[in-house]
Amino acid sequence: MNFTDTGIVLDARAHGETHAVVDVFTEHHGRWAGLVYGGQGRRQRPLLQPGNEVSLEWKGRGEDSLGHFALEMAHARAGEAMGDRLSLAGLSAACAVALATLPEREAHARAYQAMAVLLANLDDMDVWPALMARWELGLLAELGFGLTLDRCAATGARDNLIYVSPRSACAVSAGAGAPYKDKLLPLPAFLRGASVEASLAEAIDALTTTGHFIETRILHLSDRQLPEARLRVAELLSARV
Repeated sequence: MNFTDTGIVLDARAHGETHAVVDVFTEHHGRWAGLVYGGQGRRQRPLLQPGNEVSLEWKGRGEDSLGHFALEMAHARAGEAMGDRLSLAGLSAACAVALATLPEREAHARAYQAMAVLLANLDDMDVWPALMARWELGLLAELGFGLTLDRCAATGARDNLIYVSPRSACAVSAGAGAPYKDKLLPLPAFLRGASVEASLAEAIDALTTTGHFIETRILHLSDRQLPEARLRVAELLSARV
């Protein structure tokens, strides 16, 4: 069995003395692991940095085998992000979330394409924090845990929706949520499509909400928390407000 695809490197770990096992989020085959011969060597290490976009061929004896990758660099995203602390943190966070949430060998092309857009904009601080929140929102929907953000869970109203219920994952209007606002999550207008632009503070609010549901709807199933890299990027962004 073999296939060719494009992908984003998510993680690489040592295997034996010279090789590496690499997790790649591929466009048409989902998250896929494979052995890279010589992956710990000087030539291969730069290629295997998380966030790099690669063209690849995977070969294995069957669908259940680990198999091995032959990889070529398509876009050195990791190297580009090295020059900016926040960009690198955003790249690391996106890769960590994808690695933690995506099931193995299950195609999620829309999530892949949205992640590629996010990584391509990491050089624009005015854009990428909101893109990350939108990507996480889409990832939740792609994995079957979508939020209902077009109407109030309590009244059915479609206006003035500014909260999200952490229990029902549904929007709540300002009026209905006022008595419980300290227990509700923020719902910035851009996250529900009511606004195109988002301030950094709104992006941070959105990441608070999407992070909550990634942790409680997906990661809790295997008794895990948000990845450290994802917590770190939220802290760094909050320090900029």
